[in-house]
Amino acid sequence: MNEAQTLPIADVLAETDRLIAAPDAKLEAEAAGIADRLLAMGEAVLLAWHNAHDNAPTESKVEGFRMLALHRQAARGTPSFNACRETCREVVYHHNLIRHDTGAADIARTIRLGAMVARHLALFVGGKLENAGLGDFCCSSRPVRQAEALSTMSETL
Repeated sequence: MNEAQTLPIADVLAETDRLIAAPDAKLEAEAAGIADRLLAMGEAVLLAWHNAHDNAPTESKVEGFRMLALHRQAARGTPSFNACRETCREVVYHHNLIRHDTGAADIARTIRLGAMVARHLALFVGGKLENAGLGDFCCSSRPVRQAEALSTMSETL
């Protein structure tokens, strides 16, 4: 079992927050490792989805990445899960961008953007685990906001 399989979504959120707040020098010095870590965090989020649904996660790869295969597997039978397809692809993109040139002048910015994308994925999947309807219309969580608004209105009446 690799580390991604044991990393809870809450830990992914905490780690992405640390990366976003980290000083440029730290991000620049650890760029290659952080790139791999972003990819592992994305996988961890998708593995959390599979584990919550008692799915045996695939070991296959799509376009060379297990993360994309995990997303494809999760979307089968859950069409609303496709709302995060591009987010998964962006995590892979940022991994590749960072690894391509770890010494780029704007590498800290690229890492922060990658961390924000991984955080977005964690928030989306975490939200879907709490509310199966999240993503039915888009990833804006409209069904969640509507339910909260109705709940608040009924409490004040």
